[in-house]
Order: sequence, then C-alpha cells, then structure tokens
Amino acid sequence: MNLIPYYAVYIASALAITILLARTLFANGAVFLTDTFDGRPELASAVNRLLVTGFFMLNLGYALWLFHLDSSVDTSTEAVDALSTYLGVLLVSLAVVHFVNLLVFNRIRAHSRSNLVPPLPPGDLVAPPPPAPMPPAHRVATAPTVPAPILPAP
Repeated sequence: MNLIPYYAVYIASALAITILLARTLFANGAVFLTDTFDGRPELASAVNRLLVTGFFMLNLGYALWLFHLDSSVDTSTEAVDALSTYLGVLLVSLAVVHFVNLLVFNRIRAHSRSNLVPPLPPGDLVAPPPPAPMPPAHRVATAPTVPAPILPAP
C-alpha cells in the first residue's frame, strides 16, 4: 500500500495545528506575560517570541519523531486510524507541556507580586499597630497604653 499520501496528510495536519496554536498562544500569551513581567513590556514581548519559537521547534520535531506507519498497515482505514492516533497523542502531549508552562509562569507571577517583609533579627520587637480611630460621637478619653514586653519562654 502506498503510504505517501498519509504521510503528507499527517505533516500538513501537524503543520496547520502548529501554526494555529502558535498564533493563538502568541496573541493571548502576550497579555499574560505582560502581567507576569510587570513594568517590563519589552521583556514580556521577547519571552513571548522565544516561547513561540520553542513551541514551533518542539511541536514539529515531536510530530516528525512520533509519526511512523508500519508496513503492517494494509488498508486506508488502518492508515487513517493510525494517523488520528498520532495526531491525538501529539495534541495531548503539547497540552501537558502548555499547562506546565502556565504553572511555571503563574508561580513567577505570584512570586513577583508577593510583598513579603523580611524577618526580624532575633531579639527585635515589632511595635503593635496604632488603635483604630473611633467615630467622633463615641470618643472616650483614655490613658495611653504601653505595650507589655514580650518575655522569653522559660
């Protein structure tokens, strides 16, 4: 059986899927990366272009590496079945890689947004926050409060 038409359909399908997904990821990823790299849009744009380039290399390389029809394929039905299996495995694999990328960039984004205060050196005390102001009608004159010192544990 002549398998060349099936190879051509597979390569054309993999190429079309790659181009459509890359365009979608590039357009929608730009917004996400701009938010991730807050204040540095040129870095977000550069990372977006690099991700699309890597996506093309990974997708097309994996598609070509994955696909091979055995000589045991005797009918068109078996060839189409093998073709759909290879395209399905390709899409699922790329979806997993995509979600791992999203997870990584979401962690980068969360880390850049965290406003953690560094810990205090041993022995330093943190002053308590000032009391919240009371409404004018309910103000009561009170003596100033002094915070109690924190004693070390016995």
